Amino acid sequence: MIKNNKVALITGGTGGIGTAICERLYKDGFTLVANYKDFDKAMKWREEAKKWRENQLQMGIDVKIVEGDIADYKSSERMMKEIQDEIGTVQVLVNNAGITRDTPLHKMTPEQWFEVINTNLNSVFICSRLVIEGMIEKKWGRIISISSVNGQKGQFGQTNYATAKAGMYGFTKSLALETAKKGVTINTISPGYVGTSMVMAIREDIRNKIIEQIPMGRLGDPKEIASAVSYLASEEASYITGSDISVNGGLYMSR
Repeated sequence: MIKNNKVALITGGTGGIGTAICERLYKDGFTLVANYKDFDKAMKWREEAKKWRENQLQMGIDVKIVEGDIADYKSSERMMKEIQDEIGTVQVLVNNAGITRDTPLHKMTPEQWFEVINTNLNSVFICSRLVIEGMIEKKWGRIISISSVNGQKGQFGQTNYATAKAGMYGFTKSLALETAKKGVTINTISPGYVGTSMVMAIREDIRNKIIEQIPMGRLGDPKEIASAVSYLASEEASYITGSDISVNGGLYMSR
């Protein structure tokens, strides 16, 4: 591994996809930062991160964790200042944090709506707003937002989640236009159903019905999402902006 002296912030870094992203970007040489709200959970995850193995060889992965509620502007502002002062300017932002509060709209509470919108979409504005000036100043930056196949095609019981994920596309395309000549690229990745602990917790018969709808006949691997993030964060992807990479096994093929 060769360090590249760039700082990457992964929101929701302690989840299944987030962990895979951290592992891959560490291999790519980035200095990693993940935010947390629950300190004990974050410290447990960080210790587990140091024990990840590759090819049976111990490979400690150092992920710095910083307190910050990404759905709250003031909290995120404090978090970004701490990262800037103690670690450095964030040059890769992966907006990965996301939650679900599924229910049909006629039963959905305002709390279920706003909690998902705040965590999944407003956080994209908040974190991007707080790092974009530093990226422009350095004339190099990557903002990569993890959307979803359900933001493209919709999903029963997910008007809140699908709205938030679809909103990422408009945000991404607009910001990409603003930064296209400034060395900063803005893109999204849209995973399909991925074999995280959350998906694997779905009742087996329901999960099997989901898999039957996927042309490739299987769930995605978190590492496959992380590989797409790795590419978009690299120098090789410097001519890609305002774009989306769909990683869904053929579940939805957009025009």
